[in-house]
Amino acid sequence: MADNYLEKKMEEYNARKAAEDKARKAIWRKRLDAYRKRLEEEKKEQEEK
Repeated sequence: MADNYLEKKMEEYNARKAAEDKARKAIWRKRLDAYRKRLEEEKKEQEEK
């Protein structure tokens, strides 16, 4: 019984950890895309001058 309990807790922990990691990567990707877009816009402005 203890083994099943520990296995269940470990699976829940790993699922939670994976979900947090996925969310963190999505936020990072969103920030990186916004940064790249801003750089592109600044480059276009420099070319126009």
